[in-house]
Amino acid sequence: MFQLLRTVGLRAFSMASETYTSGTHSAAFVTCPNDTVAKDLARGIVEKKLAACVNIVPAITSVYEWQGKIEEDSEVLLMIKTRSSKVPALAEYVRSNHPYEVAEVISMPIDQGNPPYLKWIGDVVPE
Repeated sequence: MFQLLRTVGLRAFSMASETYTSGTHSAAFVTCPNDTVAKDLARGIVEKKLAACVNIVPAITSVYEWQGKIEEDSEVLLMIKTRSSKVPALAEYVRSNHPYEVAEVISMPIDQGNPPYLKWIGDVVPE
């Protein structure tokens, strides 16, 4: 029992002692027309170190106004974890490699999270 408490206590101390400045990293979102485009963009983003990780969320439905008409399409969502400083380069990469005339690239700063995971993002994505 003592060993279990010691392990839990050391893990909690380790996580608490790691610091993270709110907003250093961001979660960005990009919609894609299909799985092929999503995978190609995701691989390129990670290979170019524009993000540490890209999750591909299949089968979303988007309802939006485009050129005066209400549209509804099946899409694939990319959820991208990166440094906030990389968002402009990420947006440029998506604009240059995405088939949409106006590609969605939006981001939100990460306020807090699991310190080792946030450290990993910073380790993988250089300044």
